[in-house]
Amino acid sequence: MKKSNKKSAAVAAPQLVIGMDVSDKKSQLAILKGDRLRFDTVQNTRNALRLQFCSLPASRVALEAGTHSPWLSRELEALGHEVIVANPRKLALITQNVRKSDTRDAETLARLAKADPKLLSPIHHRGEDAQKALALIKVRDRLVSARTSLINCARGIVKPLAHVLPSCDAARFVKRVSEAMDAELAPILTPLLKSLVPINEQIKGLDREIELLAKDNIAARCVRQIHGVGPITALSFVMTIDDPARFAKSRDVGAYLGLTPARSQSGEEDPQMHISKQGDVMLRRLLVSCAQVVMKRNAPDSALKRFGTRLAQRGGKAAKKKAMVAVARKLAVLMHRLWVTGEVYEPKRGCK
Repeated sequence: MKKSNKKSAAVAAPQLVIGMDVSDKKSQLAILKGDRLRFDTVQNTRNALRLQFCSLPASRVALEAGTHSPWLSRELEALGHEVIVANPRKLALITQNVRKSDTRDAETLARLAKADPKLLSPIHHRGEDAQKALALIKVRDRLVSARTSLINCARGIVKPLAHVLPSCDAARFVKRVSEAMDAELAPILTPLLKSLVPINEQIKGLDREIELLAKDNIAARCVRQIHGVGPITALSFVMTIDDPARFAKSRDVGAYLGLTPARSQSGEEDPQMHISKQGDVMLRRLLVSCAQVVMKRNAPDSALKRFGTRLAQRGGKAAKKKAMVAVARKLAVLMHRLWVTGEVYEPKRGCK
């Protein structure tokens, strides 16, 4: 029986294992067949990739996660190859190699993929539709950052001139400042205000588009049942996770998004550490913002709010900040659970 298992495993194993070191314009290939190793290069274009890999038998291809890895992995999978996208943070054999080169990196990827793919700490790339939706959200995020930077610049410039601009939200800043601006400030602030107008229009347009995408997405509608979770956070969460079945337990989502404490245990030493901050930075920031809405005094009562309030009342250094992060982590777990089960959200479920 054991001999039979070994034989079937040998048949299932790929004929070729290919390590792919990707640069901006071309990729270095290390093609491993048995003990024989040869090198080749391929241009980072769809046509060149198809010409190179169409002639090869079904192979195992290993490449590091990077700018080009999403579309490269999709193309290679479509051509019938098994693709492993390695986590570069876990590849000390490459990053700490004192004789680092493209060929050595490609060879290391190939040999690790041949020995055990788990050594590469494979990551999951989202589908193309998810990538496009996230791209819209990231563009909006950059525009909001640019708007905030211009508004802060305007406020900072006029203070040495003994002026203070009116307090208002970012969307009404241009109108309020234009009405309050005198002749002395007009030459200084007009260029900034003119730059803010098209940025505001672009943000409004993206908000409408994201709202429509969130309404059409069943999973996004499901997680939006929670007070404080808007279309941007809901769509970001669904598109970042992409496939909820990737996580055996909903609690694993908190660690995936870097909202659980890191650990550095050695012998009797097991220090308390800050959250790991792994995963998507923007989604983590959005979840913390949602947690702040959940924890507001005038927010509806819920089990989530009570949980955060209990943690904040413990006192100690930065208790409120820790409570907010804990609520964000619990919020991510709850969102994943609602997505998987499709249940109707009960805010006070579990409350005594």
